[in-house]
Amino acid sequence: MNKLKIRVQNIPVLLGCLALVGLLTGCEAMRSVDQGLYNATEAISERDRITGQRTLSTASRGQQIAQGNAVVEQFIAAENKAGRKVNGELNRKAYERLVRVFDRIHRISHLSKERWRPILIDKSSFNAFTTGGTYIVVHLGLMEQLSDDAELAAVLGHEIAHTVANHVFERQTHQTAALIAGSEAARQGGYQAAFTHEREIEADEVGILYSALAGFDPYAASRIWERQYRKEGSARGLFFHDHPVNPERALLTRRVADKVKAYYRKGQQNPNYAALLESNVLWQKQNETAKAGEGGGLSAFLGTALGAYVQHQETKQEANRQAQQIKVMQALNSNIKALGEQVINQTSWQVVWQNRNNVALKDVVMGVLIRDSQGKTRRHVVHIPGVIRPGARFIGKFQLSDLTIPQLKKMQLKYYLDDAKAYR
Repeated sequence: MNKLKIRVQNIPVLLGCLALVGLLTGCEAMRSVDQGLYNATEAISERDRITGQRTLSTASRGQQIAQGNAVVEQFIAAENKAGRKVNGELNRKAYERLVRVFDRIHRISHLSKERWRPILIDKSSFNAFTTGGTYIVVHLGLMEQLSDDAELAAVLGHEIAHTVANHVFERQTHQTAALIAGSEAARQGGYQAAFTHEREIEADEVGILYSALAGFDPYAASRIWERQYRKEGSARGLFFHDHPVNPERALLTRRVADKVKAYYRKGQQNPNYAALLESNVLWQKQNETAKAGEGGGLSAFLGTALGAYVQHQETKQEANRQAQQIKVMQALNSNIKALGEQVINQTSWQVVWQNRNNVALKDVVMGVLIRDSQGKTRRHVVHIPGVIRPGARFIGKFQLSDLTIPQLKKMQLKYYLDDAKAYR
């Protein structure tokens, strides 16, 4: 949970605010002003269920449930109308497994008192999502790819965490506030992706803690992203990312697991889970001590403003980091030249490239974008072992699972540098 440090030059302002709090507690008129300030702040913020800090949000929990559930229920109705089955009718064994793992995670979450329902839908993609209500929607493809219950628990914990931290509605309110405030950064293409990127990191942290407290291996999340990196690469230089790229995510989730592994009891719920949700190695929940009318209004307002400022600065930093990363990768990519291709069999071929950069590269991943006649794009990657010196040639073999070489010849191909590190 990243926090920006308060600068020394801001101390006089903080001291002034503390003095104002003192005045608010000593004058009836000022108490009324403070009460009004508290009510106004309550209308545009809520206390984060995880950290206790104030965050921007204009929707109450009841409104979040109503709006979030309406989206999912409309989606389910559309699936039913199209004749597509859901839940146990789709796959009884998979749905029973989903409910079993979900119940263990939900039971120790911050929203355990709410009645939630997991939904299994007939999609082959590796995906799950929430809309801020009390549903969690899981694609059958994800269930099939995650045979390890601990890995499924990591995904479910992550999705529950999104709702616990109110990321859906927080994002909407924060974006609106930033635009109203005239932020040029908020108008840039990478800003919203960067904002979501930071929320994804938080959801990973909370979800991994949930997994450990529920008795699931906290290292399962890092295994998912290590495997996804081998399969999909990272696409660092192609676009702004609203999730950490696979190798970064594998590293970050492993570090979180290192921190929370002491809470893990294999197959058993941690008996101290309730206390650990309030105070643990990742965060210490803060409580509002000043009451409305007695400085609580000013405290709530300042907490909300500071929280929004910190989020804005962190988002700008992440957007700038990604922009620089894209620039570097594209520069390296411009000096990787494809020299030739050779068909191996009906589903595989190899490519010879040359590194024309003036630096050696390691951990190289080459990718190919395949575009069909309908405009649908597929992405395949190949990992290149060793260090590739300037001027050296290297070979990568692509293996297809959904196409044949004759079909491929009718499509557009574009090779690109998916990932690499400079080697000194």
